Amino acid sequence: MGSKKAANLEVNCPCCGARLTIDPALGRVIYSTEAVKTPADRDLDHAAELLKRDAARRDLLFQQSVADEKVKSDVLDRKFQEALKKSQGEPVERPLRDLDLD
Repeated sequence: MGSKKAANLEVNCPCCGARLTIDPALGRVIYSTEAVKTPADRDLDHAAELLKRDAARRDLLFQQSVADEKVKSDVLDRKFQEALKKSQGEPVERPLRDLDLD
């Protein structure tokens, strides 16, 4: 090679999109700049925010269903007692079977 100093290389990082300045003689990055957020990155940030909100909504619904399950037996017991009170005055009849229709 000659005594001529090679020019620095400037490339974009394929992972994060940062601009890298590489010294070919050293084979190292000597300068880097942060990646500029693209509209696609902003869409991902928006999507992440939507996922967080959705997770919070699911958690709230789960807590509500847990509370409903805790009182479910009391509600069913009260419904049963109410149906029992209503059926106390009715006469007991035998159920009609298919064989009785012949």
